Amino acid sequence: MTATSASLTPPADATAPVRHPEAPLPGELLGAHYGHCFGCGDGAPHGLHLAARAGEGVRVTAEFTVREAHQGAPGLAHGGVLATALDETLGSLNWLLRVIAVTGRLETDFVRPVPVDAVLHLEAEVTAVAGRKIYSRATGRIGGPDGPVAVRAQALFIEVKVDHFIDNGRPAEIQAAMSDPDQVRRARAFEVNP
Repeated sequence: MTATSASLTPPADATAPVRHPEAPLPGELLGAHYGHCFGCGDGAPHGLHLAARAGEGVRVTAEFTVREAHQGAPGLAHGGVLATALDETLGSLNWLLRVIAVTGRLETDFVRPVPVDAVLHLEAEVTAVAGRKIYSRATGRIGGPDGPVAVRAQALFIEVKVDHFIDNGRPAEIQAAMSDPDQVRRARAFEVNP
């Protein structure tokens, strides 16, 4: 990051993140938190279909392929799509903490253009926790996990109760998610979006 907002700097009393004992194992595919999520869901035809895997500690890796539907300028990924990929990857970290959290702030640096058909390799980690605030950062690279940096971000997530979604979401989707017989899928549906 070239400059970080004060709101993205953990306070002096912040603690190191602790991976939940029931978090997915390193290397395990996390799967979509919600089938219609633009970032990770299979039910979003033009979505990113981002696939995230648990890493060591409180880290995840993810990747997605930039498609024609993700263009901004001719042949290049739209910056908003790249920011979405970073946000989705950062949001996946909360599954390792086993908390429901929403994006409070996301600052993104666009370092180089990302062409259509490129695979963006993302890596994210939680850096600190202070009460309900979760501080994290992510990097996206082209051409492989060790390729050149294309985008990077720092974020602040805020832990919320499921009521945040119930009180603010469209009732039909909330009811459908709450009625899912799969307890894990039901819990994960309310995981990352503000």
